[in-house]
Amino acid sequence: MAVSTNKRTRIQGINRGIILDAALEVFSAYGFRGSTIDQIAEKAGMSKPNLLYYFPRKEDIYVTVLEKTLEDWLRPFRVIDPDGDPVEELRKYTIQKMKMSAAQPESSRVFANEILHGAPAIQEFLKTNLKRLVDEKADVIRTWIAEGKLAPVDPYHLIFMIWATTQHYADFDVQVRAILPEETKRPDFFDTAANAVLTVLLNGVRPR
Repeated sequence: MAVSTNKRTRIQGINRGIILDAALEVFSAYGFRGSTIDQIAEKAGMSKPNLLYYFPRKEDIYVTVLEKTLEDWLRPFRVIDPDGDPVEELRKYTIQKMKMSAAQPESSRVFANEILHGAPAIQEFLKTNLKRLVDEKADVIRTWIAEGKLAPVDPYHLIFMIWATTQHYADFDVQVRAILPEETKRPDFFDTAANAVLTVLLNGVRPR
C-alpha cells in the first residue's frame, strides 16, 4: 500500500509540475484575466477535468505559480552571507538574479504584471514575509556600511536597484532585442550584460 501511495504521490507531483509550467506560459502571454483553464489544460496536454482535480480554480493555479516564482527568486537572496565579503556577496546575488531572469523571463513577466495590477494575489506576502526578509538583509548591508566595508548607501534602494536592473532583461526582453538584435543572439550576451551591470553597481558600493 505504501509503495502504491508513494507512486501516486510522485505522479501527482509530476502532473502538478506540468500544469504549473503550462500555466506560466499562458499567464505570461495573456495575463491572469486573459487566460483560461482550457488554455492551460491544452498547453499541459491533459483534459480540463483532470486539471481541475489538481487545481479547482484558475486562481489556485495563478497563486501557486506566483508562490513558486517568489520561492525561486528569494532563495539566493536568503543565502546572502553576513560574514562574507560584501562586494562578493552582492556580485554573486546579482549574477544569480541575472541568470534567473535569462532562464525564466516568463516568471518575471507574470510577477511584474501582478505588481502592476496592485498585487491582489500576493499583497499579504509582500507586506509580511517579503518585508521581513528585506528588513533582515537591509540590516546586513547597514552593518557592512558601519564596518567600512561598503560605501554609505540606502540599503533598501540598493536592493530595489538590483531587482529593477536584473529583471529589466526579462520584463523588457522585446525592447532589448529590438535595440540590440545581433548582440542578443550571441551566447555570451547575458555575461556581457551582467558584467556591465556589475561594473556600475559594485563600483558604486565599494568603500571609498
